[in-house]
Amino acid sequence: MNAPSAFPDQQKPVPPYKHTPLFPLGADTTPYKKVTSEGVRVEKVLGKDMLVVSREALRALSEAAFGDINHYLRPGHLKQLRSILEDKEASDNDKFVAFDFLKNANIAAGGVLPMCQDTGTAIIMGKKGCNVITDGDDEAALSEGARDAYLRRNLRYSQVAPLSMYEEKNTANNMPAQCEIYAEGDDAYKFMFMAKGGGSANKSFLFQATPSVLTKDRLLAFLKEKVLTLGTAACPPYHLAIVIGGTSAELCMKTVKLASARYLDALPTRGSADGNAFRDLEMEQEILKMTQSLGVGAQFGGKYFCHDVRVIRMPRHGASLPIGLGVSCSADRQVLGKITRDGVYLEELEHNPAQYLPAVEQSLGGEVVKIDLNKPMKEILATLSQYPIKTRVSMTGTMIVARDSAHAKLRERLEKGEPLPDYFKNHPVYYAGPAKTPDGYASGAFGPTTAGRMDSFVDQFQAAGGSMVMVAKGNRAVAVREACKKHGGFYLGSIGGAAANLAEHCIKKVEVVEYPELGMEAIWRIEVVDFPAFIIIDDKGNDFFKELNLG
Repeated sequence: MNAPSAFPDQQKPVPPYKHTPLFPLGADTTPYKKVTSEGVRVEKVLGKDMLVVSREALRALSEAAFGDINHYLRPGHLKQLRSILEDKEASDNDKFVAFDFLKNANIAAGGVLPMCQDTGTAIIMGKKGCNVITDGDDEAALSEGARDAYLRRNLRYSQVAPLSMYEEKNTANNMPAQCEIYAEGDDAYKFMFMAKGGGSANKSFLFQATPSVLTKDRLLAFLKEKVLTLGTAACPPYHLAIVIGGTSAELCMKTVKLASARYLDALPTRGSADGNAFRDLEMEQEILKMTQSLGVGAQFGGKYFCHDVRVIRMPRHGASLPIGLGVSCSADRQVLGKITRDGVYLEELEHNPAQYLPAVEQSLGGEVVKIDLNKPMKEILATLSQYPIKTRVSMTGTMIVARDSAHAKLRERLEKGEPLPDYFKNHPVYYAGPAKTPDGYASGAFGPTTAGRMDSFVDQFQAAGGSMVMVAKGNRAVAVREACKKHGGFYLGSIGGAAANLAEHCIKKVEVVEYPELGMEAIWRIEVVDFPAFIIIDDKGNDFFKELNLG
């Protein structure tokens, strides 16, 4: 028998193993605030100091984190918004959107209305040191804290549970959370908490490229084409993350998410033969300049498609080249936390965003056309038809709110030979799903939904007399442009990412019209005053985003 042994010769000499972390991060310079000292103690175990963390400490930290990130932003993000207002190269529309975001941040910082109506999927990453002891039910404790934040605050429940392949039900508490816990470090338990909305999550892309792309000109051309596919539906200006390489497709995309949260900013800026990930600062600046030259801007044309860019280069299998793209949107919601022997800590976010507002409100966005939504639909369409795309409008009157699930219900009616309801034909339709309404308020946070999800309904609905004026965010498919030209309809782009501002100043009444069992996906009637939007697609087949190669 000459078959090789299953166990190689252990006497064969091999060099000593030198471990290089894949992500060798520098020092943590995050400013923290203490949440509590309760639930943390140090005990001797086999002569070693061990940090004992109670279940309640984990739960409390998670609840505090998801409360904070739905109302407060990092100072750096707010500074970037203010810098748009001071940039002479920024377009009027860039400045109009940035100013709206700053006003939105101030309203959200009141702790009542969240900054975005899509209060996100709760995502938790923990790194548990070897000298940390818990009861072993960490995922449950952290998830409970996230759930408590959603139940106790005016946040939206966005998670749906599959009952079968085609039947779903809202879980009514925003669970489940996505929770991942790693073993790393020694005497601390470190965390990143993220609330990831559907709009930005849907702009996460994996491309299985080939190594032939790895030349400067080819890679930049490849990335330019893919960056354009991001569009505006996820509420730019973006924090854009690009990852080149990865030991697997899933690690590539995981790194995209962490980079978009600036979690990997302290990586080294060059690689090594040991295979560590690194940031390519030069390429970050090249791609940022490229995004500024696209003309997309902060949703409605201009320079500020992105606040900044992170480019991470990673090791890879020689036959694979995964490339990942993703964004953190204008609801830039993540926060770091840690538990040490001194207590439970959470990253200090900005509680006074008013300091970033200009002293005097500027007149931004150009001419504004007033639209009376209480006039007959024929007159509303005739008014809109007088103005070109890019025109800013201010709407007052009644709108109907409906999105994915409600559209599916209405389509079922048409397919049974029934007409669309009159309310859907007589009023503009606003694609949105509100957060909870606080006591004493007319509305909860109520910003626009990504329009593209309703593209497949438009031609059928307009042919039946509905969806003649649509209000939402982001670019749309060619089929929508063709339907509007054919049926005389319009698509108006609202400012994505300013949900608190809309609720505070524009939405005066909200009531359910139909399908209350759908929760936030029900059909609503809202009364609005000076609701801002731009004409994006008109009844002549013109499409603002087509000019930017997004249509």
